[in-house]
Amino acid sequence: MTKTVVVIYSGGMDSFTLLHRALAQGLNVHALSFDYGQRHVRELDCARTVCQSLSIPHKVIDIRSLSAVMAGSALTSEAEVPEGHYEEDSMKATVVPNRNMILLSLATGYAVTAEADAVWYGAHGGDHAIYPDCRPDFVEKMDAVCRVANYQPVAIEAPFMGSDKGAILAEGLRLGLDYSQSWTCYNGRARACGRCGSCVERLEAFEANGVKDPLPYEVDA
Repeated sequence: MTKTVVVIYSGGMDSFTLLHRALAQGLNVHALSFDYGQRHVRELDCARTVCQSLSIPHKVIDIRSLSAVMAGSALTSEAEVPEGHYEEDSMKATVVPNRNMILLSLATGYAVTAEADAVWYGAHGGDHAIYPDCRPDFVEKMDAVCRVANYQPVAIEAPFMGSDKGAILAEGLRLGLDYSQSWTCYNGRARACGRCGSCVERLEAFEANGVKDPLPYEVDA
């Protein structure tokens, strides 16, 4: 029987690659996206367009009503998005409280409903410095909990946990992916800013692979 997975698909570069890895492995994929009030909500438009083109099941869940318990992040407020590299302490302003625990819990419920074996999400090695819910210890403990939380065990898997963004991009390029179909910038403007931590890391990945990013930028990328 073909393994079924729920892929948490934000519409960003990492989850875009993860979605296609699952498809390339011949898995039965259900894509799940969340609107949690992120200022870069245009990533969800990318997710919808890609899933429609691939003809795969895709649900977008509106959890903006939870904003009161997920407050204080520059990604969900009027606070200025910090610029610079992810390793800088200022990037902690982009942490959304308990986001991945909430999203993984909801995705696990959907996995039980869809009779899926696992939930995949795109946490990777470059996230470890700033985001506690993208570290191996968190994934291991969420996996253990979700295997016993229902009658049907659901695995929590982060296939890119040992990879950085450059390696993730390299895999996507081997798969022939078009990264103009993804959105990474934390600002939701017409062009990517090129200065926030998410843009900086994305541009570094393209540079490391000797390829120009197809997205338009406010600064010369």
